Amino acid sequence: MQAPALPRLILASGSAYRSSLLSRLQLPFEAIAPEIDETPLPDETPPAAALRLAQAKAEAIASRTGAALIIGSDQVATLDGRHIGKPGDHARALEQLQLMRGREVVFHTALCLLDSRPDSPHRLQCENIQTVVRMRDLPDAELDAYLRIEQPYDCAGSAKNEALGITIIENIQSNDPTALTGLPLIALTSMLRRAGVVFFSG
Repeated sequence: MQAPALPRLILASGSAYRSSLLSRLQLPFEAIAPEIDETPLPDETPPAAALRLAQAKAEAIASRTGAALIIGSDQVATLDGRHIGKPGDHARALEQLQLMRGREVVFHTALCLLDSRPDSPHRLQCENIQTVVRMRDLPDAELDAYLRIEQPYDCAGSAKNEALGITIIENIQSNDPTALTGLPLIALTSMLRRAGVVFFSG
């Protein structure tokens, strides 16, 4: 029996991390950067911000493409409920790691799958996956050395858990191990299946 034709699949992101994760599903896809304003709204909670931005990214791409399955994702890291953004440079990254050491950081990774095909029964599916990361209590010199090697200045929380950053993490609690890197594949595969995507056929 022949599997149904795969709809056009678009990742609404310019992130190399998300593209690398999505490629693990072995589905053909396009990656298009949505270029939206990611400024949090006044009094917006971190989960709400992540979900709003994930949906906005998918909708921005849908407005300029035809029928497709469009994946939007956004991540907000928090310490004591306060937003931790991408550091951008070494000094800010070191400051983040100093604040986080020995403490728990909560990452909210929101995922939205927008099905822009006509008469879709599941036009928009969204979910927020929470990951709790406890950082090791390490001295300044070790944190500084890590940053100089990996330079994770484009990562919220200043550490790449999929690379050398795992050495400064004490433990990770999540229902979806790929969520921390930026694209929750367990949640995504469930959404894609509901949208009719067949991964294996006999």
